Amino acid sequence: MSLSILMVDDDRQVRAAGKQTLELAGYSVACCDSAEQALKMLNRDCGALITDVRMPRMDGFALMEKALAMDPDLPVIMVTGHGDVSMAVRAIRGGAYDFIEKPYPSEILVDTVRRALERRQLVMENRQLKEQLSDAGETAIIGRTAAIERMRTIIAAVAETDADVLVMGETGTGKELVARALHQQSCRRKHQFVALNCGALPESIFESELFGHEPGTFTGAAKRRVGRIEYANKGTLFLDEIESMPLPLQVKILRMLQERVVEPLGSNEMVPVDLRVVAATKISLKTASAEGRFREDLYYRLNVVMIHIPPLRERREDVPLLFQHFVMKAATRYGREPPKLTPHALHRLTSYSWPGNVRELKNAADRFVLGLGDELDIQAGEPVSGGRLTLPEQVDFFEKSVIENELALHQGNVKATVEALGIPRKTFYDKLRRLGVTADDFR
Repeated sequence: MSLSILMVDDDRQVRAAGKQTLELAGYSVACCDSAEQALKMLNRDCGALITDVRMPRMDGFALMEKALAMDPDLPVIMVTGHGDVSMAVRAIRGGAYDFIEKPYPSEILVDTVRRALERRQLVMENRQLKEQLSDAGETAIIGRTAAIERMRTIIAAVAETDADVLVMGETGTGKELVARALHQQSCRRKHQFVALNCGALPESIFESELFGHEPGTFTGAAKRRVGRIEYANKGTLFLDEIESMPLPLQVKILRMLQERVVEPLGSNEMVPVDLRVVAATKISLKTASAEGRFREDLYYRLNVVMIHIPPLRERREDVPLLFQHFVMKAATRYGREPPKLTPHALHRLTSYSWPGNVRELKNAADRFVLGLGDELDIQAGEPVSGGRLTLPEQVDFFEKSVIENELALHQGNVKATVEALGIPRKTFYDKLRRLGVTADDFR
């Protein structure tokens, strides 16, 4: 991200000297001779505002007040040849980033601008990430690996249809997130999304919870209850951990799937329902049906479309991106500034096996934002096991993660990324080719 500097001074020689100093340091500078003109030139690409205090018509304090009203995060550097302690205090209290007295050595100006731009860069990156997070919504499927791209493709292809879907994945991989994404991208999005964890309900109330009941059906049934299936009419019913559903109830679910009707307990009338069913499991239902633990006919009825969510250990390239996503959400939730992810922390992220998958990663992001424990507090777990990488593979993986993280932070800007990495441009492009990274993917 290329940020420019706006310099305001009614003295032409001061403007020329300041512009030359900053341009020799590699910065882009625009100058004007009045506060009124400066306000017209301010835009979101402005990295810092340098203003003289004493100017005709509108002075530097009035300019700073108006500029900060337009953009509260804009660093304002105030310069004066008539300063004193009280003026400096007034400037800082008014929101100035720094206060410089004339005459000043050129290195003082350059150093102050450098620090101001670093702060501005961080603020704007955080602002853009928050905007992206807001745009992505709660059902965003985060990741760039081939497996996640394929999953997004399948969701987009079947979302607008009424096809029932079976989602398979380990605990914590985000099965409900996939179900909600299917719902939000479908024509049913304006109706209910009803989630039921089949493993969390006692068998004694399972049937009533799913199908509902009429008054007087059993002791305590004082009035009619609408079951989860009927409540999901026109919308989506999500049955999580369906492998835990009692076998006798699986027959009734099979009938509901085939005929799209429910029969509440104590009733002889069928209630038609129009819904999509998304079922989720952490085990192979095919294996469970072969072992007699799950009805084979229900398995084949549910398995119209299968979506498999890979565990994090099989898509470690997505870990930094996912972690950054959760850090931004946690920072917003807790009202904290998101901490910067260092190469050391990045290495810890990508070298851990994440047995708890996305859920465990999210918890680590929360601790990171709250500043609990170490620089990055990954709870003690077994070392990475299974699929261990060789040393050259680990080095390549780490390099790729660092490069992709910097490209994401700088929205694919090669110049800014190369500067942040501190490597020659040719070396950078050589690494892109060797690691299979495309800078355009991050723009």
